[in-house]
Amino acid sequence: MGDPKAFLNIHRKEAGYRPVHERITDYGEVEQTLNTNDRRLQASRCMDCGVPFCHWACPLGNKQPEWQDYLYKGKWKEAYEVLSETCDFPEFTGRICPALCEKSCVLKLSSEEPVTIRENEAAIVEAAFREGYITPHTPERNGKKVAVIGAGPAGLVVANQLNQMGYTVTLFDKAEAPGGLLRYGIPNFKLNKNIIDRRMKLLKEEGIEFKMETNIDLNKLPEGFDAYALCTGAETARDLPIPGRELKGIHLALEMLAQQNRILDGISIPKDQLVNAKGKKVLVIGGGDTGSDCIGTSVRHGATQVTQIEIMPQPPVGHNPATPWPQWPIVLKTTSSHEEGCTRRWSLASNKFIGKNGKVTGVEVEEVEWIPGENGGRMTMKPTGKKEVIEADMVMLAMGFLKTEHPKYADNVFIAGDAAMGASLVVKAMADARKIAAQIDTFLNHM
Repeated sequence: MGDPKAFLNIHRKEAGYRPVHERITDYGEVEQTLNTNDRRLQASRCMDCGVPFCHWACPLGNKQPEWQDYLYKGKWKEAYEVLSETCDFPEFTGRICPALCEKSCVLKLSSEEPVTIRENEAAIVEAAFREGYITPHTPERNGKKVAVIGAGPAGLVVANQLNQMGYTVTLFDKAEAPGGLLRYGIPNFKLNKNIIDRRMKLLKEEGIEFKMETNIDLNKLPEGFDAYALCTGAETARDLPIPGRELKGIHLALEMLAQQNRILDGISIPKDQLVNAKGKKVLVIGGGDTGSDCIGTSVRHGATQVTQIEIMPQPPVGHNPATPWPQWPIVLKTTSSHEEGCTRRWSLASNKFIGKNGKVTGVEVEEVEWIPGENGGRMTMKPTGKKEVIEADMVMLAMGFLKTEHPKYADNVFIAGDAAMGASLVVKAMADARKIAAQIDTFLNHM
């Protein structure tokens, strides 16, 4: 531990976001970076706790205290080596992970100033790419072949892990380019797609074969492989089947988000298929990260007004006694997109869509109460009868995704990530993928 008293003298310093008036005019990443000296000082704040709760909270089991110490000492290569032992793609998690590690940091408990673990992680991997520490490594092949279906976060991790073990890996995906949710779900202002392309180039150089724009029937998997990993994600969005759903102007969130990312990638979209919020009053139904992404995208399109509603009650600000440290705190979260201009409301259920001439003009909502369950049980929702209409000529449905149901597959077929768990965090999908890759390796070594 380089400086045992740094946490007493140095405050948390975040890189912060680009100015709102600037960032809403483009799709560049909103987050800024600190200079090298400030970044090392932030790493020095790590207390090297007796029990590293950051490590405990991380689905990947990252060894944060170890690489923080290397970073503070200026040993960037050693920091990356420790980081990459547990995380295949820290350039992704360092940008989009909600940082479960930071919420369990002891400095979060003691002073509400946890170590900037996520930003430090991103800085380490960017330095590794910049300084040439990351180079292609092609392992000796063991003669066995594995097919990975789905090139999202889970599929990429399974492919990377098995490729490094010596398996010949072929990665199939129906989209034009690999990345899955990273490429077609997360806006460029959170994750620039050049970051994905940089890693994909490396994976190809290391021997992974990519077969894009290839639809695979999961009931008739391609022949010639010793094992299969199904990493197709949770693709079915939760819909809102209330009266008026057939009206034009009502879209699932990914219809906008995926389309916008394709447009930025140079793909032409027919005018009659464009999902664009320019000049419109937008209502986003769903209070999670996907809804937030719809807000940021709508603002960049030039929406005249953006409102986000959530059926659940507004969470407390700062601290929630129901989710004490080191648990993940259920508290009010304000994203960079919220800062860009949005009205937020809670405890509103949607009763029906209202339209004119076949187009949506608003949504009738009703205020609801949430009744605590007995003995800490599940809350129940009670309509109050207080109804109103929120005007909107575009409605985005961002209410999550349904868990995929799978039939019984052969013993050499494994399921990883959201396809197995249901929609979750990218970091959890990556952690599950590492576990599944190890299971495939064990299975193939005992054939």
